[in-house]
Amino acid sequence: MNTFQATRLVAAREIKVKVRDKTFLYSTLIFLLLAVVATVVPAMLSSGPSTVAVTAAGAEPLRAAGLDVVLVADDGAAEQAVRDGDADAAVVSGPVVVADERAPDDVVSALSAAPQVRLLDPDAVDPLTAYLVPFAFAFVFFFMSQTFGLQIAQSVTEEKQTRIVEILVAAVPARALLAGKILAAGALALGQITLIAAAALIGMRLTGGGDLLSLIAPAVGWFVPFFLCGFLLLAAMWAAAGALVNRQEDIAGASTPVQLAVMAPFFAVVFLNDNAAAMRVLSYLPISSPTAMPVRLFTGDAAPWEPFVSLALLLLAAAGFLLAGARIYEGSLLRTNGRTSVRTAWRQREPIG
Repeated sequence: MNTFQATRLVAAREIKVKVRDKTFLYSTLIFLLLAVVATVVPAMLSSGPSTVAVTAAGAEPLRAAGLDVVLVADDGAAEQAVRDGDADAAVVSGPVVVADERAPDDVVSALSAAPQVRLLDPDAVDPLTAYLVPFAFAFVFFFMSQTFGLQIAQSVTEEKQTRIVEILVAAVPARALLAGKILAAGALALGQITLIAAAALIGMRLTGGGDLLSLIAPAVGWFVPFFLCGFLLLAAMWAAAGALVNRQEDIAGASTPVQLAVMAPFFAVVFLNDNAAAMRVLSYLPISSPTAMPVRLFTGDAAPWEPFVSLALLLLAAAGFLLAGARIYEGSLLRTNGRTSVRTAWRQREPIG
C-alpha cells in the first residue's frame, strides 16, 4: 500500500479503538453536561429584579412592577448611582432609562410607554462574559491538546514497550504511522469540540442567549482552524516525546517541554486577556495564537487582516514542528535500549519507512 492508504488505515484503527474506550465516552458525556449547565444555570440564577435609582415622583410604577427601587434626590444623583454600581439602572426625566452597558428588560417593561434608552458604554462587553469567553477558549485548547496529545505519546510508547512497533514499521512507513495517529487524535478532538459546542448552542437557544451567540460566533468560527493548526504543532511534539522513551513511567519527564508549551498559553490568555499589548504579541506567537487571536476577535481588538497573518504564521510553524517531530520520531522509534536523547534521534535517524 502507498503512504496515503497506510495513513488512512492507521487513523481508522486509532479512531475505532478510541471510540470504544469507556474513558473517552464518559469524558465526552461529562463535557456535554458541563456545556449545558454552563449555559442554562446562569440564566436560571439571573432572574432577580433589577435595582433602579429614581426620584420619589417616578418610584410608584417601578415598585408596582416588583423592582428594587432606590430613592435619590435628583436625576444627577440617579445617574451617579449607576456609575457607582449602586443601581443597575436609573429612570430620569423624559422618562429616560440610564444604564451602564445595557438597559435591564424589566425596567424598560415596567414603564407605561417605551422610553428613550441612553447607554453610558454601549460597546462594552459584560464583565462576566469578558472573563468567561477567554477562559473557555483557553481551557478548551489546553484540555484537548493535553488529553489527546498525551494519548498519542502513550500509544507510541506502548507500541515500543511491547515491541509491536517493529511489526508495524515493517508493514507501513513510519511517517504514515505518525500521520495516522495525529490525524485520528485531531479528528476525535474536533469531534468532541463540535459536540460540546452544539450542546452549548442548544443551551443558549433554550435560555434566550441569542445576543451572546451572535457576539461569540465570529470568534468561534476562527477558533476552529486555529485549534487544528495548533493541535498539529503540539501533536508532533507529543509523538516525539513518546518515541524517546521505552516505558510509560518515563513519559512525564520526556514530555515536560511539551506540557509547558501547552500550559503557558492557557495561563497567559487567562491572566493577560485585558492587556491589549500583551494579547497582540500572544496572538502572533504560534504556541499562544490558537487562543489569543480568537479572544482578540471576540473583544474587537483585532483588525480584519490580523487573523489571516496569524493563521499563516501558525501554519508555517506547525509544518516546521511536524517535520522536526517526524525526524525525532523516526530516529528513536526502534531504539529500545533506554531513553533516547533528542540529539541522538536527530543525528542518527534510522532509515525506516
